[in-house]
Amino acid sequence: MTPSFRTLARLLLLLGLPALAAAEPIERDIVVYGGTSAGIVAGIQAKAMGKSVIVIEPTSREGGLTTGGLGQTDIGNKQVIGGLSREFYRRVARHYADPAAWKWQKREEYKDSGQSRTEQGEETMWTFEPSAALKIYRDWIAETDLELVFNERLDREKGVVVENGRIVSIAMESGKIFTGKMFLDATYEGDLLAAAGVSYTVGREANAQYDETLNGVQTTMARHHQFVKGVDPYIEKGNPASGLLPFIDPAGPGEEGAGDHRVQAYCFRMCLTDHPDNRIPFTKPEGYEEQWYELLLRNYEAGETRVPWINSSMPNRKTDTNNNFGFSTDFIGQNYDYPEASYAEREAIVARHRLYQQGLVWTLANHPRMPETVREQVSQWGMSKDEFTEGKGWQEQLYIREARRMVSGFVMTQNHCQHREPVERSVGMGAYTMDSHHVQRHVDADGHVRNEGDVQVGGFPPYPIAYEAIVPKRGECSNLLVPICLSSTHMAFGSIRMEPVFMVLAQSAATAASLAIDADVAVQDIDYDALRVRLEADGQILNYTAPPPSTEHFTQLDTLDGIAVDDTMAKRVGFWQASSLASGIHHGCLHDGDARDGKASATFTTTLPSPGVYEVQVAWVQNANRATKVPVRIEHADGTAEARVNQRERPAINKHFASVGKFRFAETGTVTISNHDTDGYVIIDAVRWVKVE
Repeated sequence: MTPSFRTLARLLLLLGLPALAAAEPIERDIVVYGGTSAGIVAGIQAKAMGKSVIVIEPTSREGGLTTGGLGQTDIGNKQVIGGLSREFYRRVARHYADPAAWKWQKREEYKDSGQSRTEQGEETMWTFEPSAALKIYRDWIAETDLELVFNERLDREKGVVVENGRIVSIAMESGKIFTGKMFLDATYEGDLLAAAGVSYTVGREANAQYDETLNGVQTTMARHHQFVKGVDPYIEKGNPASGLLPFIDPAGPGEEGAGDHRVQAYCFRMCLTDHPDNRIPFTKPEGYEEQWYELLLRNYEAGETRVPWINSSMPNRKTDTNNNFGFSTDFIGQNYDYPEASYAEREAIVARHRLYQQGLVWTLANHPRMPETVREQVSQWGMSKDEFTEGKGWQEQLYIREARRMVSGFVMTQNHCQHREPVERSVGMGAYTMDSHHVQRHVDADGHVRNEGDVQVGGFPPYPIAYEAIVPKRGECSNLLVPICLSSTHMAFGSIRMEPVFMVLAQSAATAASLAIDADVAVQDIDYDALRVRLEADGQILNYTAPPPSTEHFTQLDTLDGIAVDDTMAKRVGFWQASSLASGIHHGCLHDGDARDGKASATFTTTLPSPGVYEVQVAWVQNANRATKVPVRIEHADGTAEARVNQRERPAINKHFASVGKFRFAETGTVTISNHDTDGYVIIDAVRWVKVE
């Protein structure tokens, strides 16, 4: 039951907030804190459920990252984006179908270079300008008459009143008070959940905590976005006594696989243009510190030649520019305090990130120690005059890739992403690669600077996200749902943390909140079957089975000489996942997800037509991310033999098979492939026995 105004005033006075006690509470069925893309979708869904709702945005701009520069939508698999999330991307397509939307180029001139490019005949569009996203949201908000208030920041110290495990009200720094039956935390930081006393974590878990392999410190995985070898980390080259250059962590890297407080790097997703009439040239910012970029300059002097960014094409000759290579837009190691910092401290961190990035692009375009080819390429670009006009092309929204993460009764982990463990009560699906940007810069054993923390592991199909992961532990808070800072490990969050998925989860959260109000139950006790029926009726995708792959590019078993056993016939132990590559034997190959844990094996067994000597051959599909020393055990008539194969090399026999030796067999042949002590993805495809005449 919602308390009376008098009761609320008394509670506020007891909390030492007499100035707030006179504020008339604003009462709604559902209160959404955070006007991100998720917050807007939650509000629209709550209205569709017949509930009164208000969305509170701490800044002056709605839409979060979707309107803040992240126009290159990361998805993984578009087929699992449904409901209101998909409707947003339909609206993007309709926006750009209007010729008036194309000011700086013709529609037919636009070539989408991103992974989310729109296919022929598709009703959606997945790339867009920040200003286009903002217009779409504002039109949608007006169309639904969604109530949205701006520049209202939660009083994180004393502003959340909780009674008997329920949030009663939330107060803003301005003195405004909002009461509701249900609350949603749709912030990137998890400020409401933390102020309500809900359990959460910050940083990376140790692998051992949830039986993962990709969490914690990851120096061996940090192969991408790396420095050229040999870059000196010291202020005076070769002299450790001179001290480390800025932003190198003297305490790093830590024990491999161990947990720590470090958070993956943030950056601004810059909206650049090369159109001369819309371009603001890069200028040297006030407060520029040349030493901040000494590692960048040394990296080029050590042999780097590329421009260190990803310039994904957006309409109207604009970009969504993101981090790339060893020294780029990610301000590595400078955000550890952000998740729990005060508002003033956060503003200082954001300002420092902006200064760093402004200095970076000026250095790339102008510094005399930069290669001339790089300076020429970068100088073609600049900030867009018609985007983020109040900041002369620079936005307020920092790319908060990760902050707090709730810890509920169910924690999404790497094992759920890779289908090693089941999820029973889905409220949406993730599909993107498990992706962490670097979290620290350190000195390696050779005395050179290296980045650590980057992990990019994909190859798994879409996976369900549990309802229990968006609600707190039973007994902590019974009327709060969390669609962004949900309960997941650092590694699982690296896959889930995509704007379309946040919108999907927000729609499900608002639906669950509405059903909990109707049934007068805690969010932990809603009727999941009723929730599922409503979600599916509203177009949400809760489970997905990919269509069977075409066998057009696969080599069929009946075309092979000898006795061939496919991976589908092998006895498999542990995790094996179908490869997305359309090549291999029969229906393609399987991989172990780069687990390196010794828990996955596949045993190929066949009855041979006659005793004799056979050459044993192993098939795989070559790739640069494969393991170089995959263990193969052959059981034959004279005992057991061991071999190792390098799956980064193309197999020599018909580009499919490689020999692991010739052995005498009686009636049965057995070969086991495992991922024990491996250094990359292990592939199983087929094994064959070819008789030696």
